[in-house]
Amino acid sequence: MYTPQSSKKADLTASGMYDLIKKLYPIPRSITGNGVRQTLKIISKKIPLKIHEVPTGTKVFDWEVPKEWNIKDAYIKDSRGKKIVDFKKSNLHVLNYSFSVEKKMRFSELKKHLHTLPDHPDWIPYLSSYYKENWGFCLTHKQLLGMKDDFYEVVIDSILEKGHLTYGELYLPGKKKQEILLSCYICHPSLCNDNLSGVVLLTYLAHYLKNLKTNYSYRFLFIPETIGAITWLCLNEDKVSQIKYGLVVTCVGDSGHSTYRKTRDGNTLIDKVVEKVLLDAGTPYKIEDFSPCGSDERQFSSPGFNMPVGSLMRTPHGGYDEYHTSADNLSFINSPCLLDSFYKYLGVIDILEHNNTFLNLNPKCEPQLGRRGIYTLLGGKKETPISQVAMFWVLNFSDGKHSLLDIAIRSGINFKQIKETADLLLAKDLLKISRIN
Repeated sequence: MYTPQSSKKADLTASGMYDLIKKLYPIPRSITGNGVRQTLKIISKKIPLKIHEVPTGTKVFDWEVPKEWNIKDAYIKDSRGKKIVDFKKSNLHVLNYSFSVEKKMRFSELKKHLHTLPDHPDWIPYLSSYYKENWGFCLTHKQLLGMKDDFYEVVIDSILEKGHLTYGELYLPGKKKQEILLSCYICHPSLCNDNLSGVVLLTYLAHYLKNLKTNYSYRFLFIPETIGAITWLCLNEDKVSQIKYGLVVTCVGDSGHSTYRKTRDGNTLIDKVVEKVLLDAGTPYKIEDFSPCGSDERQFSSPGFNMPVGSLMRTPHGGYDEYHTSADNLSFINSPCLLDSFYKYLGVIDILEHNNTFLNLNPKCEPQLGRRGIYTLLGGKKETPISQVAMFWVLNFSDGKHSLLDIAIRSGINFKQIKETADLLLAKDLLKISRIN
C-alpha cells in the first residue's frame, strides 16, 4: 500500500498541508461553536466527513455537553479611544469561552482579568475557561506594561447559550470489520502545531486511504479535545469492541524528533509497529510510556475501555516553549517535518495492512534458490547483500508462528525489505500465507 512519493508529489503534499493549515489558522475555534463548523466545512471539501451535532445538556458519562460559545468581537480601548487589545488581530486575545462583557473600568479592576507571559513578553498566551463562567483577555506582557492607570472600555461580544457540540467523522470500510481509530482535536484557535498540524495530517491521510482497498476498516475522528472524545465514546459504545488499535494525531509539524507515547498496556502490536517505523526511518526518536495526563488517548484508554491507543507526535505538547502561545504560528511549522510525520503514519498503516504470517513450503534445510533465479552467487564478496540476508530470515522464521513484523524486528531489517522478500518467495511458491495479519 505505502510507496514513497516522488520528489515532486512529496513537495505538492507538503505544500498542500501547509496551505490548509494557513487557511484554517485565522478561524476562532473552541470546543463548540461556528468556528468548529467552519473548520469541518473546509475539511469536508477534501474528504467526505459526516458532521454530528450533539445538543447541550446531553449526558455523556459523568459529563454534560456544555453550552455553545460563539464570539463576534472583543477589544480593550483606552480613554482616548485607542484599541489596546483587539480580538480581530488575534483570536488568542480573549480567554476562550468568556461570557459577554460591556463596561468601563479602571486599570486596577481590569488587571485582574488580564493574562500575560512575563518570560516571553512578545507572546500571547492561550487560555480557556470552558466549565467555569469567567471572562478575560490574553495579551503580550509588553502590551500590559504599556497600559496606564486609566479608564478602559472593555467589550466581549460573545454568546454562551444552549446549542450543540459539533464533530466530524469518516468511516472507511475495509475487508475486516476490525477498525483502526485515528483521532485529532479541532478545538484550538490560532495554534498551528497544537493542533492544526494534526488536523491537516489526518485530513491528508484520510484522503490518501479513501480510494484504496484495505484489510482493516478505518475510522477518522475530528473532535474537540476531552469532551469530544468522551461524547463520542458515550454515544458509540457499541463500536468500541471493533476498534483494534488507535492513534491520536497531535503536534506533528514542529522541528523536533518524533516521539511515540505508548498505549496503556505498553506492549501491544501498535506499540511495536510504531517503534519499528521510527527505527526504520533512521532518524533520532523517543519512546515514552503511557501517561493519563496526555491528550485524548487518556479517554480512549480509561480503564472502562482500555483501548490500545497511543500517540505519535514530534515534540510532545508542553515540551516546547511556544506551546499554547501565539508563537505557535505559521512560521513555527516545519513543512519537511510535517511531511515526515505524514510518511511515518503511512508507514504504520503499511505494516498494519501487510503484517501477515507465512509458512515455509520447503522447511527441511534451505531450498535451492539458484535454480529458481532468486539467488545470486557472489563468490569472493565479503558481504552478503541485504536482500539475500532478508531471504534467509524470512525462510527460517516463516513457520506459521512469526509475523513479518516479528521477523523484521528480530533481524533488524527494514519492514519494507522483509515484505518485498516475502512477496517474492510467495510468487516462487516457496511460501504460503498461514494467517492474514
